Amino acid sequence: MKQQQVTKKLQKAVAEAIQQYTMINEGDKIMVCLSGGKDSYTMLNMLLYFQKVAPITFDIIAVNLDQKQPGFPVEVLPTYLSNLKVSYKIIEKNTYKIVMDKTPEGKTTCSLCSRLRRGTLYEAAKDLGCNKISLGHHRNDILETFFLNFFFAGKMETMPPKFKNDAGDLVVLRPLAFCKEEDIEEYSNYKKFPIIPCNLCGSQENLQRQNVKQMIKNWETEFPNRNSIMMNALQNVFPSHLLDKDLYDFDNLKSKVADNIFI
Repeated sequence: MKQQQVTKKLQKAVAEAIQQYTMINEGDKIMVCLSGGKDSYTMLNMLLYFQKVAPITFDIIAVNLDQKQPGFPVEVLPTYLSNLKVSYKIIEKNTYKIVMDKTPEGKTTCSLCSRLRRGTLYEAAKDLGCNKISLGHHRNDILETFFLNFFFAGKMETMPPKFKNDAGDLVVLRPLAFCKEEDIEEYSNYKKFPIIPCNLCGSQENLQRQNVKQMIKNWETEFPNRNSIMMNALQNVFPSHLLDKDLYDFDNLKSKVADNIFI
């Protein structure tokens, strides 16, 4: 796929997510979380594009959390963002040490790392006067998370394209929610983003997420367009045809015929 084609494809998918979930409003100040991976670089580029062409005005500030991982190239993001002429802030916090100290040997670091990172970024957003945070999760992440919860956590839950944090003072966005990972990867290769590898979560072997990712990939190979169908399913939910009593009032569900019988 040529660069222009994949660019237009991603722009269309992001525009659909922004419009469908009313992600951006006039006067928003959005903190774009930049990790140095292909997803967050692509997200930043997409939001900068819509900042130029949208009929509304909103501000963007890119933020990176330097977790003090060994070998982290501290100069890469400041150089990239300065050349791009984007407002940015680098937050330094040694969450790497905390994660490594607290995680038992043989266990994955993802959960603790994610919680520490999320809390730090929420605080940074409030300090910077941002009312929204943008994360780089894409369609594949959403599907993988759904099946991880379904198979291993016993619940039907995934990453929503838009939600409020627990405190209710920040709105979190996922503008790449409808974007395919393969398109993001191709776009990233064209743009030659200065990718910074993560030696915490991304490099760990035998994670359940990797197993689910491979399962979904196999399905897509055997049944083309399966991912699109599954993504549509997540947007077409019928609570009355599931089993959750908190979502549907089964207790007060009575038939009219049955009511007449006992009059």
